[in-house]
Amino acid sequence: MSSLLADSNIEFDPLSEEFFDDPYPTYRQLRDQAPVYFSKQYGFYALSRYDDVLRAHRDPSVLSSAHGVRLWDLLNPEFVNQSSIIGMDEPEHTRQRKLVNRVFTPRAVAGLEPMIREIIAGYLDRLVGRDRFDLVDEFSAPFPIQVISGMLGVPASDREQLRHWFDLVLHREEGEHSPPPEGIAAYASLHEYFHELAQHKRRHPTDDMMTRLVEVSIERDDHGTTQLTDKEISAFGVLLGGAGSETVTKAIGNGVVLFHRNPGEWSKILADPAVIPKAVDEIIRYWAPSQYVGRFTTEATTYSGRTLPANVPVLLLTGSACRDERAFPDPDRFDVARTQPVSVHFGHGIHACLGAALARLETRIAFEEIARRWPRYVVDEAKCRRVTAANVSGYSHVPVMIEN
Repeated sequence: MSSLLADSNIEFDPLSEEFFDDPYPTYRQLRDQAPVYFSKQYGFYALSRYDDVLRAHRDPSVLSSAHGVRLWDLLNPEFVNQSSIIGMDEPEHTRQRKLVNRVFTPRAVAGLEPMIREIIAGYLDRLVGRDRFDLVDEFSAPFPIQVISGMLGVPASDREQLRHWFDLVLHREEGEHSPPPEGIAAYASLHEYFHELAQHKRRHPTDDMMTRLVEVSIERDDHGTTQLTDKEISAFGVLLGGAGSETVTKAIGNGVVLFHRNPGEWSKILADPAVIPKAVDEIIRYWAPSQYVGRFTTEATTYSGRTLPANVPVLLLTGSACRDERAFPDPDRFDVARTQPVSVHFGHGIHACLGAALARLETRIAFEEIARRWPRYVVDEAKCRRVTAANVSGYSHVPVMIEN
């Protein structure tokens, strides 16, 4: 352990105000001085270089997901994942992924574009005519749960309650790695809600993704069939609702601020909307909505010449990997035309994010519609507010003023 710390006096605290405000100077120190870092305060290790993070994603047998992917799970020695695909190892992960992939296909996601555009346009049209509004609080925070809930067949009357529960689950007080009591209760409520919805769809099937998750089956090696259980379906609903809505909310808020700070890049969007898909990936690279993902070592393994012991929690620092100058030329420059290497900002390997295509689609449409309505705007940065929410990074408030 001492060899890991000998070359570094860096303090990396993913629960601190400094982390939520701007972790990137610390990330650079980690990459340069302590690419395999040990936190004396919390007892986790962290990988910060792009090549190490990419390789870690590609080695799920040594870096397990079964003990959680969030810090508060990893630091609980009794926690073992029971049903969520994001925290499964092989072979159970492949079984569930095959089932979910039958429903959550690229074609199915692409077919959602008219519905998504209608929802986005509806929220933005309410703001037209005003010279000042909050593009996160009044737009990018409320609409994604409407999209995901609509996909899953959640009644419209329940959708705001789901958003409230997700906010409570993800919120963290400074210095606390576990959610507050209200967050734990909200997490249980979400699982109960989606469990009951799955049971309802078994009895009353409709044309929605939850019904298809209930009905989908694949052949087993013994020529029988297997289906998702209600518990697995509810876990997927919670995962999709939480991760999907938060990624999009934060990506749009981050992008609005980045384009304000980089008007030359915004002018490229206005001149050619075909640039927007690459711009979405650059926003998520530059300010990653998900700053890290957790793993647990099953055996000793070596990264950047340092050894990670067996049976320890490890954070793969996505936010740092995406700013690594070893992989990204001039990484601190925001460049919507950037050609990027293999992406790690939506995970990679067997745990590559199932919702990545949906998040990209929603964010692309959002900026197409924003650019169409408000080609000139200014962000009131003095009144922007950041979230303190587990591993999620971004804004809860981004006030903008419209220029004519």
